This record gives sequence, C-alpha cells and structure tokens, in this order.
Amino acid sequence: MLFELSERGIKIERQVKLPLTYKERELNKSFVLDLLVEGSVIVEIKAVQQLLLVHEVQLVTYLKLSGKKLGLLINFNESTLKQGIRRRIQGKL
Repeated sequence: MLFELSERGIKIERQVKLPLTYKERELNKSFVLDLLVEGSVIVEIKAVQQLLLVHEVQLVTYLKLSGKKLGLLINFNESTLKQGIRRRIQGKL
C-alpha cells in the first residue's frame, strides 16, 4: 500500500506519534497512527477476521485527539478490499 501511494506522488507518514495531553499538559503516553496521508487522512490498518467496535473507537479517538476530520479503517483480511474499508468523518469536512 505504501509503495502504491508513494508511486502516485502521495505524501505518506508512517507510525506518526500522537501525543496525549491532559489539561494542557503532555503526558508520557502517546498513540501511534499507522499512516497519515497528505497530512490530513488517518489510516488505520488491520488484518483481523472481523473489524470490531474497539477498532472503530480507536480511529475515532485518533481523529478527535489530532483534530483531523477524515479517517479510514482498512482490514486486509477480507475476500475483497472494498469490503474491508470503513470511513469515519469527525465533524464537517
């Protein structure tokens, strides 16, 4: 996936740390985004038998904490990739 996106000239960042703050203080904990595409789309990649609510909650949490609006949850363990893609929008695009 990284190769294909890079070949098309799309900017991708891997394993992007998302610091966790509480009351304007940064904690010693951070989340790690699988991919950040063009600085605006969070992509979380899974290879599980079935996407669960916890996977979607993880993506929504990342969207809220980062202030990003659009996220994709992609499960590569599907018969067709189209069946394994879920899109989440936080607020208005």
